[in-house]
Amino acid sequence: MAFASSPFITSKRDLGLFRLDRWSFQIGDDKCKKNDKIICVMSSSDEKKKRKHFPVGLKIPMSATEKILTRACEKREVRPGENVWVNADVLMINDITCPGVSGIFKTEFGNTAKVWDREKVVVIPDHYIFTNDERAHRNVDIARDFCVEQDIKYFYDIQDRTNFRANPDYKGVCHVALAQEGHCRPGEVLFGTDSHTTSAGAFGQFATGVGNTDAAFILGTGKILIKVPPTLRFVLNGEMPSYLLAKDLILNIIGEISMSGATYKTMEFAGTTIESLTMEERMTLCNMVVEAGGKNGIVAADRTTYKYLEDKTSAPYEPVFSDEKARFLAQYRFDVSKMEPLVAKPHSPDNRALARECSNVKIDRVYIGSCTGGKTEDFMAAAKVFLASGKTVKVPTFLVPATQKVWMDLYTLEVPGSGGKTCSKIFEEAGCDPPASPSCAACMGGPKDTYGRLNEPKVCVSTTNRNFPGRMGHIEGQIYLASPYTAAASALTGFVTDPRKFL
Repeated sequence: MAFASSPFITSKRDLGLFRLDRWSFQIGDDKCKKNDKIICVMSSSDEKKKRKHFPVGLKIPMSATEKILTRACEKREVRPGENVWVNADVLMINDITCPGVSGIFKTEFGNTAKVWDREKVVVIPDHYIFTNDERAHRNVDIARDFCVEQDIKYFYDIQDRTNFRANPDYKGVCHVALAQEGHCRPGEVLFGTDSHTTSAGAFGQFATGVGNTDAAFILGTGKILIKVPPTLRFVLNGEMPSYLLAKDLILNIIGEISMSGATYKTMEFAGTTIESLTMEERMTLCNMVVEAGGKNGIVAADRTTYKYLEDKTSAPYEPVFSDEKARFLAQYRFDVSKMEPLVAKPHSPDNRALARECSNVKIDRVYIGSCTGGKTEDFMAAAKVFLASGKTVKVPTFLVPATQKVWMDLYTLEVPGSGGKTCSKIFEEAGCDPPASPSCAACMGGPKDTYGRLNEPKVCVSTTNRNFPGRMGHIEGQIYLASPYTAAASALTGFVTDPRKFL
């Protein structure tokens, strides 16, 4: 790995901001003209007409995150360390935070106050859903009352917990649902009352978690004061080995820079490896930047992004890219072709180790799920290992799809090379537990009756994002974070296992 603190050159064309000095910007015609010649063409949508574009003049080179925040705060330019008022495009609130956010909102803005934009607020119950805990149920009830009162357009409600399929509006884990429902768009600003809101940075947008008080302020005003973060650039090149997944990449990066290595910084990902990743794999990468202290993660939008969004949203968006001469606080380079499957040992995501070095660690269970590891491609990866082995699991293996759509995919999509078998069929033949109702489930512990929760001091290999003491339940539980490949391989042996044993 090479390290440098210098500008990074990228071939991406800057589509975010335009040099407009001495040009006439004609909003009505949606064209920039100079001597009656078209210089650039902008979208003619009403939404974009509302946005303010400023003559840049002698524009300083900026990173993608700086450009997004420049647009969002309606300035000509911003620099790291500068405090700016940023306009939000989307605010996401989940079930465990909505009572606090709505309570602060009413206290500070008044009981009859209305949110700044009912169509830009997304409320998603997902954390403590399938439980008999009445306090958890009350969280959803409060969220429902608030959304009805405020006429929130995007409230993904659940009322019948006995059969999640009977709830047409219920989605599941907020970060995956946001993407699937088209709320993640390049160039926009998304805030959420969950630290892993950074997942949406995979779409080339600024996405970060906020606390209840900040969220309440955004609810009332549509904006928030933030400090522009400096950018760390991570360049990953090389062909991705068939036994690696994005989870291995981010565990390697966190292990390299530590859990505080990106504190209040942007983690920008680039390179040929990143360009080859699917959207779900990019989401895994950005999801865990917060485990390194990152303010946000970001991957430049490209054809993969646009293809994913084709059937997700009709809303217009304007992607931005880091300038060729943008300055980065530091730059890290990785040759992915030389990497091996990794795990993060208890009790920290930066406690990096090669999976093959932990082969003597006996485990009690495997958990595949969460916003990090419960997407369709994550289960496809696990099914691939089970199929290749032809064996059955040695320990209880819990499967928790992130959303209703993922759950349906497990029962309908054929696994390549399986002769027509679905993931659910392969999991059944391998002896796994049937796929559970989609939710966060045991990722954050939850009430004692939460599916897959560690109620005893057991050792678990998990595709989740944190392995702190008590994170999945019992404070003495030991969690090894791993990719779906490594998790499935470990389930087959009863020990932490390098997936190359079966792939």
